[in-house]
Amino acid sequence: MSKRIKTSLDGRFHFDPLLVFACSSLLLIGFVMVASASLHLGVKVTGSEFYYPIRQLMHMGLGLILGLFIAATPLRMWEKWGAWLFIVGLVLLILVLIPGLGIKVNGSIRWLSIAGIRIQVSEVIKFFSVIYMAGYVTRHQQTVQESAFGLLNPLILFSMACVLLLLEPDFGSSVVILMIAMGIMFLAGARLSQFIVLLGSVAVLVMLLVYFSPYRLKRVTSFMDPWADPLDTGFQLTQALISFGRGEWLGVGLGSGVQKLFYLPEAHTDFIFSVIAEELGLLGVVTVIGLFALLVWRTFAVGVAAEQAGQRFSAFVAYGLGIWFGFQSFVNMGVNMGLLPTKGLTLPLISYGGGSMMIMCCAVALLFRVHSEIAEINATSLNKGKGVRVQYG
Repeated sequence: MSKRIKTSLDGRFHFDPLLVFACSSLLLIGFVMVASASLHLGVKVTGSEFYYPIRQLMHMGLGLILGLFIAATPLRMWEKWGAWLFIVGLVLLILVLIPGLGIKVNGSIRWLSIAGIRIQVSEVIKFFSVIYMAGYVTRHQQTVQESAFGLLNPLILFSMACVLLLLEPDFGSSVVILMIAMGIMFLAGARLSQFIVLLGSVAVLVMLLVYFSPYRLKRVTSFMDPWADPLDTGFQLTQALISFGRGEWLGVGLGSGVQKLFYLPEAHTDFIFSVIAEELGLLGVVTVIGLFALLVWRTFAVGVAAEQAGQRFSAFVAYGLGIWFGFQSFVNMGVNMGLLPTKGLTLPLISYGGGSMMIMCCAVALLFRVHSEIAEINATSLNKGKGVRVQYG
């Protein structure tokens, strides 16, 4: 199921209507909710209530422009550049730690300023991780399936990336890129026994990082009982839970939320889902979850279709993007609902943020490129009578 438009770059481009619907709906909901959550903050910071909505609109516009270039680039080029892109990502992670280059916000050094635009390097490395791992498992399929070295080789580079991310510190993003790497290797056929050992090792490492880091340990303990200290360590979570409680079934109404008014920290970024819960209620929460479920389902459907068409690199790109979208959105929503300890991860395509929004638009554009190439392969095969069209979903 796809629609086609003429392009001057590469013949016909195929769109999946359901993917377009899910992504455009999330972008629209995100823009409206960011505006609702940030009008008062813009007045306080700059004197203009439209400061954050206008900047978010600019981020979306730049993301769509970058997405056009991403979607116009053949996948064979991404496969060729994969390893180099990951190395560039490591270099960026090093640069952001150099005093004077990295920008410190809320105690973390995660941003580089390029042409006046703040780029969150951790988002860039997630994007490059998907491309690199897809290329790796495509080139080393037999090694990944038969040898433990097939798992360890790429994880050395990913370990370097994680160490650099932890120095920022950005624990959440390091977990995301590890999930992307391990998820792709699992889908590529890595042995279950080796995978269990690897997961166990990662789990032990995560527990040690939490135990020996006072601020991470404080987050975990406050998560277990946020009401024990609701004005300090449990403040974020208790305010988020109050938002969900106030929303009830249909919410208090768009723009009528109270928690965003300097009660709920980072209401327009990490805790935007709580604002949705308060103003749109259970209906809004279920709608957003449903849209993310649709996005992840269609992403994996594209991956399955690519694998059936014999395009392994394309398939693993789609799988990696699906893991990224699904895991990061799950963590963000889980944190907002008190199911997981607080982590500084944005809600994809919804939260305010230049780097996050632009990279997410690029990731979606890459997914559209995968779908378009597979749809074109299927269409060409049918025209030549060489195959049966792969059905999505």
